[in-house]
Amino acid sequence: MAYERFKEHLLRELRGIEEAGLRKTEREITSPQGSVVTTASGDMINLCANNYLGLADHPDILVAASEGLRTHGFGLASVRFICGTQDIHHRLERRISAFLGTEETLLYTSCFDANGGLFETLLGPEDAVFSDALNHASIIDGVRLCKATRHVFRHGDLADLEEKLKAAQDARFRLIATDGVFSMHGDLAPLPGLCDLADRHDALLMVDDSHATGFLGPTGRGTPEHFGVAHRIDILTSTLGKALGGASGGFTTGHREIIDLLRQRSRPYLFSNSVAPPIVCAALRGLDLISERPDLLRRLADNTRHFRSDMTAQGFAIREGIHPIVPIMIGDERRTVDMARALNDRGIFVVGFSYPVVPKGEARIRVQLSAAHTPEQIDRAVRAFTEVGREAGLIK
Repeated sequence: MAYERFKEHLLRELRGIEEAGLRKTEREITSPQGSVVTTASGDMINLCANNYLGLADHPDILVAASEGLRTHGFGLASVRFICGTQDIHHRLERRISAFLGTEETLLYTSCFDANGGLFETLLGPEDAVFSDALNHASIIDGVRLCKATRHVFRHGDLADLEEKLKAAQDARFRLIATDGVFSMHGDLAPLPGLCDLADRHDALLMVDDSHATGFLGPTGRGTPEHFGVAHRIDILTSTLGKALGGASGGFTTGHREIIDLLRQRSRPYLFSNSVAPPIVCAALRGLDLISERPDLLRRLADNTRHFRSDMTAQGFAIREGIHPIVPIMIGDERRTVDMARALNDRGIFVVGFSYPVVPKGEARIRVQLSAAHTPEQIDRAVRAFTEVGREAGLIK
């Protein structure tokens, strides 16, 4: 049978993954998401969730989701243009536009889908797209789907980008695509410089701000607000599944005409079920909380400074920055897995990241802080990291 030969191929691939220390395992959580989660081995301080504002189990979010379930049902069993659009979908789209200062917004089931349906809708073979080398997989896959000429510029390297823009000056349209925050590093894209290059070379600028919407910037409007360039971004994609409640859902927002064309032709939008009503209502409440509870943004910033400062003082190699993504660089894949396991044994929930999530030889433990963490939890985590780091020879 054909599958027997294919099975042998699969087993060889899986053995190679195992031998290289790259196998990914899943640890079951039996509690809601929070700063502490319950697993089979007990309660653990969770340092690897995208739950930046601690809203995943916030009482107000639960009430809003329950109310959405009661008033608008569990799901639509339809795509938007057939019978899958409720009043709350339009309300959330308008609310996101008002929050981010854009003309129009379109909801997707995820930001992965938003990015997957963006480029092929807007660009053709006469066009060119320029993508940062460390962009998220969803941007990479979305760009692959379109027929535009593809150019990858070195991470955050404005000079390299400019050279590539000059080389493609004959393209009909040019689009620069970047993450606002790079998820494996926690560093921010140089948006002011990217805006300047876009203006100078008559290019559009797209930003995926999934790891910033809701908490970065003075009022949580993300990297464009942080840099003061919100009015210069043409297209912004982001998620409802991180700071805004942690469930699922994403969106594209920007110029009205761009969103209108996406609504007509973007395949993930046209052929995917509508975002479920409980998630829509929870996201609306999440946007309320960002305005009502600025203390959540301050607490997240305080926790980030606390952890970064203490870990640096202990001798860990971490990138400087202000973002609650804090990668602890280790390098060796096996040592990374062993350190993550040792931290888990001490009640600290972290995961080792290795190839293909990050390049080979750049394995790391990615810590993510939340507004829900207490100073005592952060202190305990730093102590555990210090013990494990010394045992592994990573620090003295």
